[in-house]
Amino acid sequence: MSYAIIACLAVRARRAPQAHKLTALPPTTILIPLCGAERDLHQCLRTFCEQPCRDLQIVFGVRDPHDPALGAVRRLQREFPRLDLQIAANPAQHGTSAKVSNLLNMIPLARCDYLVIADGDVRVPPDYLQGVIAPLLEGGVGIVTCLYRGCPRPGLWSLLGSMFINEWFMPAARVAALSGSREFAFGATIALRRQTLERIGGFSAIADQLPDDYRLGELTRRIGLRTVLSEVEVETGVDEPEFGALVRHELRWLRTMRTVRPLGYACAGITLGLPLTALASLLAGGSEATTVMIAITLMARLMINSAPRNKHSLLTQLWLVVLNDCLMFALWCWSFATRQVHWRHARYRVARDGTAYPIA
Repeated sequence: MSYAIIACLAVRARRAPQAHKLTALPPTTILIPLCGAERDLHQCLRTFCEQPCRDLQIVFGVRDPHDPALGAVRRLQREFPRLDLQIAANPAQHGTSAKVSNLLNMIPLARCDYLVIADGDVRVPPDYLQGVIAPLLEGGVGIVTCLYRGCPRPGLWSLLGSMFINEWFMPAARVAALSGSREFAFGATIALRRQTLERIGGFSAIADQLPDDYRLGELTRRIGLRTVLSEVEVETGVDEPEFGALVRHELRWLRTMRTVRPLGYACAGITLGLPLTALASLLAGGSEATTVMIAITLMARLMINSAPRNKHSLLTQLWLVVLNDCLMFALWCWSFATRQVHWRHARYRVARDGTAYPIA
């Protein structure tokens, strides 16, 4: 119950994005690894091309020269002929992480000293680059990262996937940030200087890591640089066609979190307040006090706003919150069973140090 209230307050206490007073952004390269034609890929990538940066380069990376994602990139090249849009099509594999291998193949084309690594399935606001590059101009900053909201496609499973992001992941990250923790880095956006990347050994240092984003933050903190959480938020599409896809996706996230912070993850059960409160009420024989605790926890959960959920009636929202929290609790328990994850039609076993080993 207490955590649900704190999480609600943390989300509602979020500061508005600050207006950065940079007269001009420094030359910046955005690295966007791609694999397959995601839904709305062109619209997502277009938001990067519309950033107000005088000297902007975007490098798109694919492993297959015939990857359908290149159709959206070539369309952007026609729409923005004055923008430096580069394509790195290279099947070379440098480690077990396909994404990091892609980045290693892309980095030779990057010509700017300020680098932004971004996922291709996110939409960014017009002040995106201002929000993630400006903190890098301060001394002692290693990386800048930002949170992301889930925007679901039609369907129950996609809606539950977005609630996992908006109502569990984001509140937990904001509570951690309010408590002073900076042990995070989110793959939707990571900005850093080229010099910082070289000091930590480049992308080769994380070539075998499943939690590659977290390791980038960890390595920069090891050399005495701090992580900054930008107030800019991006939006990612959530497309879960069936229940099995939702379960595999969320288990991969959960087992990745378990790998990077095992003790903290074990204690994360307290963030699943509704199922735990209901279980406590059951063990207490349904006393009046525990019933009140359930009601308060449920009210706090409903107040953790999620725009996709809020489109439904209050009764439907109650049902969705209960269903989502019970599913989350079941998956959190299940995540301790093995270290196997699914990633893009392949299976991996994740070692305690985060190294991903493919399973035939």
